[in-house]
Amino acid sequence: MTAESTPQTELSPRRVRLARFGLLATAFAVSACGLVYELALITLGAYLVGNTAKQASIVLAVMVFAMGLGALAAKPLRRWPALAFAAVEIALALLGGFSVMLLYAAFAWTELYSFPLVLVAAAIGLLIGAEIPLLMELLQRIREQAAGAAVADLNAADYMGGLIGGLAFPFVLLPFFGQIQGALLVGAVNAVAGVLLVYLLFRKDMSGAAKRWLAVAAAGTALLLVGAFAYTDRFETAARQALYAAPIVYSEDSQYQQIVMTEAASPFGERDLRLYLNGDLQFSAVDEYRYHEALVHPAMAGPHENVLVLGGGDGLAVREVLRYEDVESVTLVDLDGAVTDLARTFDDLVELNEGSMNDPRVEVVNEDAFTWMRAQTGVWDTIIVDMPDPDATETAKLYSVEFYELTADHLNDTGRMAVQAGSPYFAPKSFWTIGSTLDAAGYASTPYWVSVPSFGDWGFHLVHVDGEAPDLSLDETAGPFKSLTPEVLEAAQVFPPDRAKMDMQPSTLMHPVILDIVESEWRHY
Repeated sequence: MTAESTPQTELSPRRVRLARFGLLATAFAVSACGLVYELALITLGAYLVGNTAKQASIVLAVMVFAMGLGALAAKPLRRWPALAFAAVEIALALLGGFSVMLLYAAFAWTELYSFPLVLVAAAIGLLIGAEIPLLMELLQRIREQAAGAAVADLNAADYMGGLIGGLAFPFVLLPFFGQIQGALLVGAVNAVAGVLLVYLLFRKDMSGAAKRWLAVAAAGTALLLVGAFAYTDRFETAARQALYAAPIVYSEDSQYQQIVMTEAASPFGERDLRLYLNGDLQFSAVDEYRYHEALVHPAMAGPHENVLVLGGGDGLAVREVLRYEDVESVTLVDLDGAVTDLARTFDDLVELNEGSMNDPRVEVVNEDAFTWMRAQTGVWDTIIVDMPDPDATETAKLYSVEFYELTADHLNDTGRMAVQAGSPYFAPKSFWTIGSTLDAAGYASTPYWVSVPSFGDWGFHLVHVDGEAPDLSLDETAGPFKSLTPEVLEAAQVFPPDRAKMDMQPSTLMHPVILDIVESEWRHY
């Protein structure tokens, strides 16, 4: 047997307690780090490819399976538990710490993501799975105890560490350090915890060569993590720019999403300012008026003194609403305060939205629209629903029967609501699913579409609170409009035979069919 396979020399009760505390504290720390790696991979996937539920399922399933394999693989390493544990923690610090950077680079420069994600999740899971068996061996070397008691102690430290990691990621690491630097910082904690434990409690059990190897590995890991931390800003700038054809003029990772604005000259010599959220185009300054005029003005043809805009944090829909001089108040509800602040302060966007977000008639609320609506008691004349496409779990609920039923409770007796519904050409099933969902909520929708070159053909649904399908018309007191006339609106209601109305299943909170439909239809675009 090797030196590491034999118990340590007898320790005093006080030193035993301190050694056990140090080992359990290490188990606590590395557990927190492991959970942060899981959350980082899930969050990155949600940012880059959407569908949080699917990303969480892939990461968790692969990691838990790999953890089981890692626990089995750790059996032979029990002969050298201290050295093996230090090696595992250094490897985990490197792989976990660099995981976000590696996957972001793969996505930006190779257009690969899912396969590298599975590989990284599996490798991290293997290393995490090896931790508990090795820690169990080390715990028994400090003082032998019944297996059940040892398992209980380690599991308690492990689960409590998971709580800290789970809270630290969204409330500390993500807002203050971002995804890449947050993962690197946690990698450093991982390495320090593992190396400190071995050097403080088990250094006598290692040979001189093992100690030297460990020192070199720890120093190299520290240099790599510190260097990467310092290089993060340049890396992010290069990776982001690789994703966009035009120069980036603004970028921010908010609490909820990645915000990017680009600017270039269009083929017609106009300035083409574009906003992207998590890589999805929200508008192009060259033709956004076509989208926003079609979304807003048919709904504003009725009473419109008090208007509610759900989404539309860029202020462009609000700009169209404020063209009506008799509008008394506009309430805009958008989850991300970073977007609404941008619309108030970024000069190029303020110029485009004509300062609408700074108008005294406009009240901005930064809350989840579904939750906020449930708490309201007031009613509005007009509701404009300008939400991102339902390609993620968070937005799918805003295209549900329950949500549309909720909006009906907040429309007055003559109220109208317009809903952006995606492309009836590229995503016809999604478009008509939204119509079926509105119908199931008690409305009868009037579907229509317009051409928006930067998006393609884009569609909308207009509904009236009385359950009758409303006629499309314009209140031309706010005109003239750049792209709309009564004749254009009449033609907008005609759908070609290959995009005729489809009988689709409504989407609900408990069965969000819209999520899978959107993903399947947009997969190849």
